[in-house]
Amino acid sequence: MGYQSRVILRTSWLVVLLHLVAHYATLAQQLPGTLQGSVQDSVSHQPVPYATVVLLPLSATGSQLAGATTDPQGLFTLPKVIPGSFRLQVSFVGYASRTQPVVVTSATTTLPLILLVPAAQQLGEAVVVGRKPLVEMQPDRLVYQAAQDIGNAGGTAADVLRKTPLLAVDGLGAVTMRGSTNFRVLVNNHPSPTLAQNLTQALKGLPADQIQRVEVITTPSARDDGEGTAGIINIVLKKGARRQLNGHIGASGGNRATELTSALGFKRGPVSVNAAASTGTWYEPDQLSRRRLGFSALGIDTLTQSGRRINSGQWYNATLSLDYDPAEHHRFALTGTLSGYQGQGQRDLFNRFASPDVALNQLFTRANTEYVGNSSHEVTGTYTRTFAQARREWSVLAQYARNAGTFGYAFDQFSNSAVALAPDRADYRERSQGQTPSQEVTAQTDFKQPFGEATTVDVGLKAIFRRTGAVATVEGLTPAQTPDFVSLANRGTDFSYAQDVQAAYASYATALGKKLAITLGSRVERTNFVADFRTSGTSLAPRSYVSVLPNASLNYTFRRDTTGLRLAYSRRITRPYIDYLNPFVDRSNPQNITYGNPDLAPELTDAYEVSYNTLVHAAPVIVSGTVRHTGNAIEAVRLPTTTSGVTAQTYANVAAVTYYQLTFYGTAKFTKQWEVSGGPNAQYVVFLSPDRELLRRGFSAGMNVDTSYHFRRTLTAQASLSGALPTPILQGQGGASLSYSMGVKKTLLGEKAEVTLNVLNPFTDSFPTRNSITTAFIDERTEYRSYQRGFRLSLNYRFGQDAPEREHRKANNDDLKSK
Repeated sequence: MGYQSRVILRTSWLVVLLHLVAHYATLAQQLPGTLQGSVQDSVSHQPVPYATVVLLPLSATGSQLAGATTDPQGLFTLPKVIPGSFRLQVSFVGYASRTQPVVVTSATTTLPLILLVPAAQQLGEAVVVGRKPLVEMQPDRLVYQAAQDIGNAGGTAADVLRKTPLLAVDGLGAVTMRGSTNFRVLVNNHPSPTLAQNLTQALKGLPADQIQRVEVITTPSARDDGEGTAGIINIVLKKGARRQLNGHIGASGGNRATELTSALGFKRGPVSVNAAASTGTWYEPDQLSRRRLGFSALGIDTLTQSGRRINSGQWYNATLSLDYDPAEHHRFALTGTLSGYQGQGQRDLFNRFASPDVALNQLFTRANTEYVGNSSHEVTGTYTRTFAQARREWSVLAQYARNAGTFGYAFDQFSNSAVALAPDRADYRERSQGQTPSQEVTAQTDFKQPFGEATTVDVGLKAIFRRTGAVATVEGLTPAQTPDFVSLANRGTDFSYAQDVQAAYASYATALGKKLAITLGSRVERTNFVADFRTSGTSLAPRSYVSVLPNASLNYTFRRDTTGLRLAYSRRITRPYIDYLNPFVDRSNPQNITYGNPDLAPELTDAYEVSYNTLVHAAPVIVSGTVRHTGNAIEAVRLPTTTSGVTAQTYANVAAVTYYQLTFYGTAKFTKQWEVSGGPNAQYVVFLSPDRELLRRGFSAGMNVDTSYHFRRTLTAQASLSGALPTPILQGQGGASLSYSMGVKKTLLGEKAEVTLNVLNPFTDSFPTRNSITTAFIDERTEYRSYQRGFRLSLNYRFGQDAPEREHRKANNDDLKSK
């Protein structure tokens, strides 16, 4: 073979080799890859479950190439995607659709975090505001979109909670969650000192127009503080815009309340400032009637009480927040809040006591005035560090909160009179003033580390330092004996209470394939406390205890991600707060004195839940069942006293309580304009108290229904109804509740202005709340009538450009039991 022939042969082999390399390189480029990512809400930075993810060609005319929906953690995966350049479109109801370019390789391609922004959506030539469902079911919570309910315009937080599924608010303003008062109420994921002190009054000072949504968390995670045996109610407030100057002003007036609201926000460079201020008044008349039979060695005595009360007051609330983003992945936030209220109730209380011993008979009327007030402020600072790796985050938080509560009463007593007379004709007068100062310091750090796209580990530490107490004085005047008021030293109180809580938690969440996801976690809390009763010169020696609070959940998804099953377990703790501990004896009701119990122990509850959710003709439906068992429940108890015709009410760890609960909720859209949502809930309760030799069982049920009709883009009508049957309690039965409303909203001036008219309980001027107490020594029946018929006219005007702001993190001190 000649030289030329050998060169040609070698060249041919080289050409063949190059062709083979090119061929296999091309094949390698065509091997399918995987595209994965995470979708979150741009406002709350929470996962967006069940969002639609679609892969499209670069050409605008091309059809869908692949698709998926996000899982409960907001994660998605598109397998077997041919490498190349594409468009990725992500959408979900209530959010603006987002489309972005993506490049897929033959390996696994992980996209940066995808944020969906709530915004208007363009459909043809009409602009339609994307509306979320009024009620959303998420894996561990129910979310009520209060801002979309026009019936809340001009109302208070109590009105919002009254319309929230799984919650009930009776005529006296007492809130229950699935029949229980053992829950925690948070504002923006942290407790307010005002709410902790007096929930009923504080809810009147929070305008409904500032509330974005309410989250009812039935199975809290290890990251949440262990408090709230029935669960957590998280009130999420609206946030100002973060783009240019913007804000709103509003006013509301009616026969039951008035309010003025305002907000202002702007952003310049890395700094954002948002402020809000509001003030208002309330006017709530009610009526009381009570009949009690007493059983003693003397025989049967009878107590009759009645009276009408006018309850009125005023409130204020102001918030200022600053955000600073100096660089990518770094965020500082500082928030300050001032709030307060002053309330007064005036009632002429008629008392008649008839005893077998006629010497004990009494007939008198008391002209009572009751006072309650509060002022609080808090400052919260946070630093949040995110990373290039999606879902990895570290945060540090510090918070200081101070609260100054006041309470008191004054009465003039007129013996042998069925009506109140002039003050100078009183044969006995009494007055009391008290304060409940408190302060909290909180430090917290949390770290979240993802491992791949399916696994996340959360760990954190937290410390809370609380100082509270009560100081109260009582003075009496008997005109026939003394010329002026004299101190009743044995009736006052002066005590302090210190509580420190240290906690650590860890949580592990992973997805086992596309259908199954599990979460395992535990929280360990150490509590130290001490009390000093200066009035009596006694004290509680320092005490401490450690609580281990495990939790777990399993989520399984069926049939194209439209049907799911959830199993969950959690252990929760309830620590008594100042109202339950305060030993001060309140004698404003002479036949039923009340006082707290400083010896209360915390209660522990084990909760088991199973829930099933699906879509029926594109409408969400959920059914859930829960069992909650508390071995040493804190319950209100009625006790006899040494004085004939007088009982005492306090609190004690006296019962084991088990709740069996079933909840159904669904949404139906009959036309494009008409939607109905709601459902019933039922529960069976068992009280077992060996100390009281008591076994009590009972059934209760409730219902929430809401309907809305959108006549056109600028006119909407809405109606709602909520109610609950009487609820069993340890020594008797709690009252039923009923509330309904109708409203219409008209938008004006290019949708910058709104006029809303709401009519509340138009067909009933009052609704009776009937309570009963039955023991071996009394049989008592009480009826409260709250006059709830009312109307509200609300005006609201927005200015500037709106763009939603991220929520600030807050200290989540949801570990106290309060009234």
